[in-house]
Amino acid sequence: MIGLPERTEAASYYFTYIDRVTEPNIVARLESQHDQILALLRGISEEKSLHRYAPGKWSIREAWGHVNDTERVFLHRALWFARGFETPLASFDQEIAVQGAQSDKIDWAAHVEEFRTIRLGTLTFFRNLPADAWMRSGIASDNRVTVRALAFIIAGHVAHHEAILRERYL
Repeated sequence: MIGLPERTEAASYYFTYIDRVTEPNIVARLESQHDQILALLRGISEEKSLHRYAPGKWSIREAWGHVNDTERVFLHRALWFARGFETPLASFDQEIAVQGAQSDKIDWAAHVEEFRTIRLGTLTFFRNLPADAWMRSGIASDNRVTVRALAFIIAGHVAHHEAILRERYL
C-alpha cells in the first residue's frame, strides 16, 4: 500500500510510531527494516543482552521480547480487521506481557531469531493483502484503527525501540 496514514486512521498516541516512518511504501520499509535491525541485534552479545540502563528498567532481552510480542499483537489486529471481523479487540498491557514472557531466561540468539521469523510473517501478510483491505478498520484498545495504520505502527514501534536501544543501552 502506498501512502502515509491520515491522522484519522489511528488514535493520536500511535502517531508517536507512525511519524517515525517517512517511506510511503510500507512493505518496502518493513523489508529494509528487517535487514537493518537484524544486523544491529546480531551485534549484541549474550552477556550485553542482559544489560539494563537503569535500575527498574527492562533489560535488552525484555525490551526486545516486548518488541516481538507487540509486532504479533499489531499484526493480529491487522489480520482481524483486514479479514472483515468487526468484534473490538482488547488492549495489550505491556507490563503484564513482559513479566509473563520471562525474557531474561531466553537466550539472546533466540530473541533475534524470533524477530526474524515474526517479521517474515508480517511481510508475507502485508505483501499478500488485497488492495481493498488496507483501508478496512476496526476497534482495538477502544480506538478505531485502519489496517494501513497498523502496518506503519509496526514499523514505527520497531524504529522507536531501535532508537532507545542505540541511545540508552549501547
